[in-house]
Amino acid sequence: MEGRHDDDMIAAAQRWRARDLAVLWHPCTQMREHGVGLPATGQDSAALPLLSVARGEGAWLIGHDGRRVLDAVSSWWTNLHGHAEPRIAAAIARQAQTLEQVILAGCSHPPAVELAERLLAVAPRQAGRAPLAKVFYADNGSSGVEVALKMAFHWFHNRGDRGRTRFVALRGSYHGETIGALAVGDLPLYRRVYAPLLPEALFAPSPDAFGSRDSASAEQCAHAAADALEQLFQAHAGEICAFILEPLVQCAGGMRMHPPAYLRRARELCDAHGIFLIADEIAVGFGRTGTLFACEQGGIQPDLLCLSKGLTGGFLPLCAVLATQAIYDGFLDDSRERAFLHSHSYSGNPLACAAALASLRIFDTDGVLERNHGTAVRMAELAAPLTAHPRVAEVRQTGMILAIELHPEPDNREDGHAVEISGSRGLRMYRAALEHGVLLRPLGDVLYWLPPYCVDAAQLEQLAQATRAALTAAAS
Repeated sequence: MEGRHDDDMIAAAQRWRARDLAVLWHPCTQMREHGVGLPATGQDSAALPLLSVARGEGAWLIGHDGRRVLDAVSSWWTNLHGHAEPRIAAAIARQAQTLEQVILAGCSHPPAVELAERLLAVAPRQAGRAPLAKVFYADNGSSGVEVALKMAFHWFHNRGDRGRTRFVALRGSYHGETIGALAVGDLPLYRRVYAPLLPEALFAPSPDAFGSRDSASAEQCAHAAADALEQLFQAHAGEICAFILEPLVQCAGGMRMHPPAYLRRARELCDAHGIFLIADEIAVGFGRTGTLFACEQGGIQPDLLCLSKGLTGGFLPLCAVLATQAIYDGFLDDSRERAFLHSHSYSGNPLACAAALASLRIFDTDGVLERNHGTAVRMAELAAPLTAHPRVAEVRQTGMILAIELHPEPDNREDGHAVEISGSRGLRMYRAALEHGVLLRPLGDVLYWLPPYCVDAAQLEQLAQATRAALTAAAS
């Protein structure tokens, strides 16, 4: 009977995969790799297996076939406390019985107010600087980046400074897929086709130390990059309205990491040149780097702070853009043209705000950051032997983000930048990890660990084993 049950579950998973491929167009995916448009030779022969997920439980994804797969990428870096976390689920259910949605233009509701108060209370602060004071809600990370870029430009426009129309970002950066966010990204595969649509941004050297030709230290590389940023600011004096960066880790750009010294220099340079600093903590916020926000490690406070992904613990889409009082005041006027008229239908959705409040309460009650420190130490211990692997060029880590950089392979990169599950090697590594019960999505030549915070010791051991199998597959 047990064998019959297993056969039924496998058949159910196959049916769901067939139904999916008949109607869905998946994100960040070449659908041909799922076998679409090719002869029907079975799901297992597809270059990119399609997981049919029935439910989640803690760090596990559980398929319709009953198979348990460790979610080592936190479902695109959104999930913090585990799938189906009961306290967040209960908070959403309670809120759904009271108010599920209301327009936030001209209306208010307690979850939006309470979350804004909470975020401003825990946001990064810098001595001698007025704190972040206002919260603007959007639907997702890319939309939040659009909000921050528009706010920065519009603020200068409102004060009559019409020359500041340009943005600066880092080489290898990624800030989302919408037009404005794509314009300040530097991953060619994502932006090349849309180049005619994009405003022209300026790109400063990345402060990461990987591949330093003169064996400079991480600190030296950070300061050299800051010197180059200063030269860029000087060369375009009066043209730049904002500099946007991901503090400490350039995530989609290959998990490139830099020390806090760069953040301090960037803050000083933005102040000296009258440029707003936008911190994109969409991926690195809420404990990923070891502190609640990455900016804390540099002791700096941005002018605009973008938060999403883990904001709701991974349950619902929501973005919050935190701004200074000075930026907010720059839009106060009798004229609606000087108002910030950007809007989203689901801005400040009550269900999403309730989820975010519940997630933040878990930080308070469960000692999440303290537990993460111990988990990060164990991740480092398990990854240390990988440095001796002949395929591995570097193992680097910032808090709960650990990256394993492989020596490059020509078909695995686009113009020197990481691309998710690119090339035959990336696909081999993905499949090998999946065969060992772990979901990994290589970024070009980079394998990375970014698990939910509830991951336990046994699951980390499994993650290390799957990574070794992926590295073996990389050589085949």
